[in-house]
Amino acid sequence: MPHPSSITPERAARLEAALRRRQPSLTVVFENVHDPHNVSAVIRTCDAVGIPVAHGIYHGRQVFPTLGEKSSASAKKWVDVVLHDSVESCYASLREQGYSIYTTHMASDAVSLYDLDLTGRIALVFGNEHDGVSEQARDLADGNFIIPMMGVVQSLNISVACAVSLFEALRQRVAVGMYDRSSYSPSEMEILRNSWFSK
Repeated sequence: MPHPSSITPERAARLEAALRRRQPSLTVVFENVHDPHNVSAVIRTCDAVGIPVAHGIYHGRQVFPTLGEKSSASAKKWVDVVLHDSVESCYASLREQGYSIYTTHMASDAVSLYDLDLTGRIALVFGNEHDGVSEQARDLADGNFIIPMMGVVQSLNISVACAVSLFEALRQRVAVGMYDRSSYSPSEMEILRNSWFSK
C-alpha cells in the first residue's frame, strides 16, 4: 500500500481502517444551524460514526458559521460538508443519490427513532437551535421521527439529538456487519487513500 514517506505506518494503518469503516449510505442534513459549536459537534459525531459527507442548508439570511480549528477538533478534515441554498436543491441532490430523507420533529405522524431502519440509504435532517426543522423541510421529506424522552422538557440540543440518532444508526449497522466490509470499490478506496494520506 503506497503512501507518502511523511506518514508513519501506524498512522497509515489507522487511516486505512477508518476509510474501510466509512458509511457513504448514511448522511446528516443540518438546516440553518448558526452556532459554530453545534455545527462542529455534528461534524465530530459524523466522523465518529463514519459518515463521509454531511449537508448544510442555509437559506434566507442564514449563513454557514466560521468553525474554529479547536472546536471542530480537526474533524472537518475528514468529513466533507456540502452547502445548499434551499431545501429543494438539497433534497433533489440527496434523492438523486438514492437517499430516503427523514426529519426530526414532534408531530402526530412521527415515528420513534428506534423504529426506523437505519441500515438503508438514509439522510437524517436536523433543524436549528430555535426553530427546529422548517415546515418546508418536513413537508418534502419521506418521513418524520422523534427521539423518545421521558422527562418534562421534550427537546434536545441539535448536536445532542444528532449524536443520539447517529449512534443508533451505528448500533444497527454494527449488528448487521456493515462496518466489517468496505462500502467503496478498490478504485474509490485508492482515490480516498491518496487524499487522506496527504492531509
